[in-house]
Formats: sequence, structure tokens, C-alpha cells
Amino acid sequence: MPLVIALAWRNLWRQRRRSLVTAGAVGLVVLLSVAYFALGGAAENGLYQTLTERGGHVIVTAPGADDATRFEATLVEDADAAIATVRREADATLAAPLVLPTLDVPALLSGERRSRGVAIHGQPWPDPARERRLDDATLEGRFLEGDDEIVLGAALARALDVAIGDEVVAYAPGGAGYGVAAYALVGTVDLADPGAEIAAAWTTLAATQQLAAPGAVQRIEVHGTSLRRIADDDVSAALAATLGAALPDLRVEDWRTANPSTQQLLNALDPLLFAVSVLFFVLAGLLMLNTVYLSVMERIHEFGVLHALGAGDRRVLAMVATESVLLAVVGAAVGTAGGLAFVAAYADGFRIPGLASYYASFGLDPVFYLSIDPGQVAFAVGFAVLTAVLAAAWPATIAARIEPVEAMRFQA
Repeated sequence: MPLVIALAWRNLWRQRRRSLVTAGAVGLVVLLSVAYFALGGAAENGLYQTLTERGGHVIVTAPGADDATRFEATLVEDADAAIATVRREADATLAAPLVLPTLDVPALLSGERRSRGVAIHGQPWPDPARERRLDDATLEGRFLEGDDEIVLGAALARALDVAIGDEVVAYAPGGAGYGVAAYALVGTVDLADPGAEIAAAWTTLAATQQLAAPGAVQRIEVHGTSLRRIADDDVSAALAATLGAALPDLRVEDWRTANPSTQQLLNALDPLLFAVSVLFFVLAGLLMLNTVYLSVMERIHEFGVLHALGAGDRRVLAMVATESVLLAVVGAAVGTAGGLAFVAAYADGFRIPGLASYYASFGLDPVFYLSIDPGQVAFAVGFAVLTAVLAAAWPATIAARIEPVEAMRFQA
């Protein structure tokens, strides 16, 4: 076998330019495949980031809250004990968890002359939560400091015809709270998503509880602030199971079960990536076939001599196949190195210039975190070698079956 490899390597250098072009094409296909898989991983991570930043990695709600037709049916009453349990389990499972009890109150917001119906969002606002909300947003004025203050989306403030420093009155009759409250408008936010901006009304959890539901919340969100990629998240499901056992009267879901349609999309993404990658290798295989076929046709006389000297069909077949595999291995090695270098360079996240606001307008995370599984790298390399073997099959068979007399008469 070492002799066959040595001969195959020598034969490749007979047509150096053609061999380099073919190996380069294989390398380019492998590089593109690795980059393509990494960008697919970035898309998966983008969906993951969007879902978890909006709703949390684990969500605790009242049973039947999604189908409730009354505000009261969505509430987790006397929520302090549940919040304490969630904090305890989250601290034991996650690194730097962020636990956010939230309450959204349907209300009529009124300025001096105009009114608009919105859901007032109340939650605690520690620095990580504030930074998440204000990422890629422009804040005019300042953020919340007290329970009698409110921050509005810039479009909502214009719709209400109010400015910073004005009073905004909220009416929410029918709840267990006061039903009416006056807030000082201390800031407006310009969001990339116009739909979110026209509906943004933020205040503190205590303020919304006083307005409509003392002591209650609608959701308890657990955010793993250190989790950026799906591959790193092996704790959300375990934490949801632990909290489900500790809070049997409440519904506990991780981000997957809370968003089944998105999970189905993620499940379908990998097969799509593999299918498109196969098309790349089909094109590379055609180029490989052309190279090996031309090489065989140019050396028909040589193969005839080998047969005449006693070389068996298997030896000739192995020589031609080895040449093809060597081309693929060299190209795949270079392509894999380039692809992994690309992934490593942008693994900590990057933004596509000019498209960050476009993605944010659809509620998507504008930061892409490249990610690739070892199995995907193995697929790219393995399929490159398999393509080389398949491309060499027909030319190698011609070389192996040629008769010495026919080879002597052959004219290329």
C-alpha cells in the first residue's frame, strides 16, 4: 500500500496545475460547507436568543393562562413564595441567572388630549434587564427610578401627544388594584421594531401590581445570562423539570416546550443544511471526475504496460482511486482549516453591517453567534472523501479493465 500511495502522489504532480485546481475546488467546497453549517448554527442561535430574551429560558405561569379569557385567570396569586422558589433553584442551576417576575396590565393610557389602549409592562429592572431592553434602542430622557414613573415607546408618546415631564394616566378597571394611576413620563425609547415601539409602556412591577393585581404576577421568567448558543444550553430542560416538581400547582416550561412551532423549525433546519451541502459536493464531484478521467486517458499506455508486467486489476484500480482520495484529503484538510478559522474568528458574535436594524425590526437578534458541531465537520470531510471515491470509480474501472494490446493502439 505505501508503494501505491507513493506512485499515486507522483502521478498527481505530473499535471500540477490541474491537480492544484481540483484540490483547491475540493477545499473551497469544504470551506463553504463548514461556513454554511456555521451560519446555519448562527441562525439557530439567533432564534434561540430571540426566544429566550423575550420570554426566558424557563417560564412559570398559571395553569391555562394561554387560553384564559379573563385577566384574573392569567395571574399567579401570592407570588412571593413561588418567586423565592424559582430564585433558589435558578441560583443552584445557572451561572448568574436573572429572575424576572412580570405583570402586563391591559389599560387605557391617556395624555392631556389623547388616549390609547396598551398593555403596561411591569417588572423589576436590574441592570442586566435594563441593558437587554435598551440594546439597539435610543433612550431619550432617563430610565425608571420610582414606582410613579413610566417609559414609553417614542411612537406611543407621539400618539398620546405627550413629552418627557408630562403626566400619563392609566385606567385599568376591573382588577383588584386601584384601577387608576398617574405616572410621570421620564423617558421615551426609539426601538427598531415599529410594532413594539407603538406598544411599549414600561414601569415597575410594584406599579402594575398596585394598579391591577396586588401581590400577583403573570409570569416568572428565568434568563440564563451566560447562555448564548443552543449547544451550551443543557440546563433549561433540567431546571424546568426541577421547578415543575417544586411548584406542582403552576405550569413550568422551558423555551422549547413554550415555543413548539419554533422547535419544529429548528428540527427541520439541520436536514436542510445537509441537503444544500450535498449539492456543493455534487459540483465538486463533477470536477473531480473530469480530472481523474483526463488523467486516466492520458496514461492508457502506462496502464497497458502495467498489465503486461503482471499488475492486477485491483492494483491499477487502487492506484487511480488513491490519486482521487489524495486530492480530496489535501483539499479537505485545507478547506477544514480555513472554515474552522472563520468560525473561530467570529464565534464571539458579529453583526452584518447595515442589516442590524433590519433584523431588529423583525424582532430578531442582530448579533450572530457562529456555531458548528463536530459531526458537521466530520460530514464535510467524509463526504469530500466519499465524493472522490465515487468520482474515481468509473475512470478507475476503465484503467483496470484495459487490455495491453488495446492500450498500445489507443490514441488520446
